[in-house]
Amino acid sequence: MSSTKNPGRFAGSLYLLASIVGFFAMMYVPAKLIVHGNAAATASNIAANETLFRLGIASELIGQAGFIFVAFALFELLKGVNRRHASLMVTLVVVQIPIAFVNELNFIAALALIRGTDFLSIVENTQRDALAMLFLNLHFQGLVIDEIFWGLWLLPLALLVYRSRFLPRFLGGWLALAGFAWVILSLTGVLSPQSYGKVYAYTQPAVVGEIVFMLWLFIKGARPPALGATALSSAAG
Repeated sequence: MSSTKNPGRFAGSLYLLASIVGFFAMMYVPAKLIVHGNAAATASNIAANETLFRLGIASELIGQAGFIFVAFALFELLKGVNRRHASLMVTLVVVQIPIAFVNELNFIAALALIRGTDFLSIVENTQRDALAMLFLNLHFQGLVIDEIFWGLWLLPLALLVYRSRFLPRFLGGWLALAGFAWVILSLTGVLSPQSYGKVYAYTQPAVVGEIVFMLWLFIKGARPPALGATALSSAAG
């Protein structure tokens, strides 16, 4: 089905693809390779699975770049509801992309330390492993910083969905909860890192709202009303 016939399904398809790539980069690869609190084991895992680690970096870059197209697809779907809010949504997505790109330098630095290139030969292996773990931890902190934008962009999206009349209102409410949840998680990671894991667990029911919205678009799609119908509806209201 073409994007013209069902722009919601087109946006949902892009959303799903970007999310799959992002899950691989941010969840699967770290879970396979990083052993928290054990720098030597982590370095050994990455050295033995360098291709997987590099695929994770590449996937993150592709997923982040791809999300720009997700934002514009959602803009096309929802701009008739409120163009200013739709523009704000896209702006907040675009702002967070450079943060994510720069953050991948932490993974690249960790890999350079683990590989032990020539100019690092004077540094002992245990020191290199510890420094690599530092950069891996910095990468996680970079994600924590980015989470505030993961939440902020959902707030104008939630308002657009709630007011759209061609998408269920409960999705708008759930997206708003997801937005606030990501912002809270980001601030928790900065202000009280020791509480991050507990807060992460508590906020998951809210965060799931974004996944439900994505799957709704992918499975059911959405078609905004024609401009004439929108104008008549606004006049009647």
